[in-house]
Amino acid sequence: MALREIRIVGDPVLRTPCDPITTIDDRVRSLVEDLVETVDQEGRAGLAANQIGVGLRAFSWNIDDEIGYVLNPTIVELSEDEYQDGDEGCLSVPGLWYPTHRAWYARVVGTDLDGREVVVEGTELMARCLQHEVDHLDGMLYLDRLERSVRKKAMRAIREQL
Repeated sequence: MALREIRIVGDPVLRTPCDPITTIDDRVRSLVEDLVETVDQEGRAGLAANQIGVGLRAFSWNIDDEIGYVLNPTIVELSEDEYQDGDEGCLSVPGLWYPTHRAWYARVVGTDLDGREVVVEGTELMARCLQHEVDHLDGMLYLDRLERSVRKKAMRAIREQL
């Protein structure tokens, strides 16, 4: 297991859709260990594999003292009537938080390391995390979901940090 370095906005791996995991082998088991260890730090809610430079569909979470992971996650349900607009941040966009429109509830289906189906669902922060991490696996950043004027401000702030 290893605490892995987080890739920062501008790294092409963050904009590349991740490949499905087709075989659960030692490499995938090691990836999950690294995802779980790396997300288990103060102030971290979720971590997608591409954020640590691995282009496979897997992420971990650390919400309300629960740490977990899911392989090959797919969002199967989002609340249609209830939304949240709170500030969202990202380990790959350090120090910047912007209001991001997300569904209030989300449900993800994937598998665990034994190939068994896993259902992860939640509201508020957990729902935001599930949507955020699946976006990462699809090659998207939360910045892509910002309103145009806010996104412009965010991109300016990112350029100033570089």
